[in-house]
Amino acid sequence: MMALNAIRSSLKTSSKLKLYITGVFQANSFSSADPVTHTGQHWEKDDYRLTRFVDKNKLVNKKFAIDLIASVPPEAKKERVVWCDGGGGPTGHPKVYINLDKPGNHSCGYCGLRFFKEDQHH
Repeated sequence: MMALNAIRSSLKTSSKLKLYITGVFQANSFSSADPVTHTGQHWEKDDYRLTRFVDKNKLVNKKFAIDLIASVPPEAKKERVVWCDGGGGPTGHPKVYINLDKPGNHSCGYCGLRFFKEDQHH
């Protein structure tokens, strides 16, 4: 803010320049509501990194991936060991094997899909 005032005063005192200042962005011209991202990123009101959002809104997708994966119900499997490749193809991940011997849900380390053994009798 001090630099802006210094520029204004130097422009006003210059006799060679005839400039008309019609509008200058102020430090508080960005949206005061800084939405929190999926990583918990939230900046203070006077943080210099908010200058990229001057005259623009900070766009944050409200559908976080962790919430979308949590909304997918776990898959029941009869086998003791299952594999997950994330759907295969170019959008998948390397094939991983998941042991379902212990009771409860078991999630894939890559994509978060959950599996459980349907019948708990051995």
